[in-house]
Amino acid sequence: MLADFLAPDNLNLTACHSGEDGLATLQSGEFDLLILDLMLPGMSGLDVLKRLRTGNDIPVIMLTARGEDVDRILGLEFGADDYLAKPFNPRELVARIKAILRRVRPNSGNDTKHVVGMLELDARTRTVSANGQPVRLTGTEFEILSCIIARSGAVVSRELLSEQALGRRLLPYDRSIDTHISNLRGKLERAGLTDPAIVSQRGVGYRLVPKA
Repeated sequence: MLADFLAPDNLNLTACHSGEDGLATLQSGEFDLLILDLMLPGMSGLDVLKRLRTGNDIPVIMLTARGEDVDRILGLEFGADDYLAKPFNPRELVARIKAILRRVRPNSGNDTKHVVGMLELDARTRTVSANGQPVRLTGTEFEILSCIIARSGAVVSRELLSEQALGRRLLPYDRSIDTHISNLRGKLERAGLTDPAIVSQRGVGYRLVPKA
């Protein structure tokens, strides 16, 4: 039904009905985005996401059952970019797809490179390096870091991060941004980055703090 609904929006779709088929199809072609239902026959959607994130940065919108907060949090921790709880308005899904696709297209502007301490982000090539080593980020993690690094030293609110990185307003009790920040910190720390650090401002947001 989703394929039928999304087709008029000029989206070229490939539907797969199991996790195994989805992973095999992703390996055989180039795709811009994955809509992943967590409730799949055989391999679960979470297992698909874990295997996918070992070597693929494709943006992922996951579909979850309403009230399944644990699966939602796990999905974000495993690298999903955003989620929708079923049942949902299909127009909301279209809006989120288009928002993500706009964000992941390379920036053709001139002032695209930001360097703070041992952290470097290039918006044109959508690449990040820490201590001279490339760091692989999801699209949402990249957008969050881009938003914070462009305002280095200033507190960036969770509301602004949600609008910039997820393309939507922050919802009450929504911890998506916090989960993405946790994932982002982990990747940078594993790369050995100690300067700068992403610091939380309780009740407000996050800021990038270089060493004095």
